[in-house]
Amino acid sequence: MTTVPITLEPMQTKYNLQVGHLLVHGFRGKFQHLTNMNDDDLAVFFENLFEHFPTEPASQRMVALQDGEVIGTISIKWKPESDKKQKQEFPSWKSFNRLGKWNLLKMLIGLSLLDHKPQAGECYIADIVVHPDHRSKGIGKLLFQWAQHFVQTEPHLDVLSLHVVGSNPRAKHLYELLSFQTHLQKNSLVRHLFFKESKWDYMVLNLK
Repeated sequence: MTTVPITLEPMQTKYNLQVGHLLVHGFRGKFQHLTNMNDDDLAVFFENLFEHFPTEPASQRMVALQDGEVIGTISIKWKPESDKKQKQEFPSWKSFNRLGKWNLLKMLIGLSLLDHKPQAGECYIADIVVHPDHRSKGIGKLLFQWAQHFVQTEPHLDVLSLHVVGSNPRAKHLYELLSFQTHLQKNSLVRHLFFKESKWDYMVLNLK
């Protein structure tokens, strides 16, 4: 039996909904404390977020594909060379009216609390998710290798970083196997109120 190869390519609009479902698979535990939306509505929220909110210039999302299906994704961001901010216009409410204004507001506030502003030289992994049916097949490692290669080929970047919740020691152990080291442990009351997660580890991998 021939194994269908896995390929990586930059995010495209046609993958918005599939990536939305992936993010629900990966982070449902956080969002279930934030909103009562079902999984399909949450996926549509992310689909609309990708479609209507401009992508940050100093960022990149990649998808892992197998036989045309998105089975993994990683999003990275870094400090832009210019501090000039893009003008962002809030999209039409009609794009999100299926979700309800209160759910939309809570999701946007929650995502803002998870946002991290990278420092000079830092490449931050905003999210990395592998579909549950495709875990333990090396896809996560493939996505990490892509991120490491990206940093190593960019002269202004020298570290990879990420956050992991204290309630997920398995993920932290995986990152330690990939040579990430805990740089800072944070306790956040606000994040506890929104996500029921108070302890967050900030981990760093030096690559140069």
